[in-house]
Amino acid sequence: VLPACLFLALVLLAPALSTQEERGLVFNLEIGELCMQSAQCKSGCCHRVSGLSLARCAPKAAEFQECSPWSIYGVYYKCPCESGLACDVDKTIVGSITNSDFGVCKDSQD
Repeated sequence: VLPACLFLALVLLAPALSTQEERGLVFNLEIGELCMQSAQCKSGCCHRVSGLSLARCAPKAAEFQECSPWSIYGVYYKCPCESGLACDVDKTIVGSITNSDFGVCKDSQD
């Protein structure tokens, strides 16, 4: 049974892992596609509106937009900032656990 499951997993993952350029079934997902981790999305943000909603790939936050700092969960209620920007947020232990530490994207050079 295990070899059959392993074979099935390899068959399903092979197209996704073939090249970085192509859209896959599991990785390299476009904005709006369902995801379970930010690593699956081209944008680098797997976003959900609420705890009961399905997560979808979304664009990273631009300057002056709300953001979340990096999280071990890999799914965000507010996307992290675009490259070159920093999420200005007051981190708390409770906010880190509940994934509710939100801030605003600011230019890291300022």
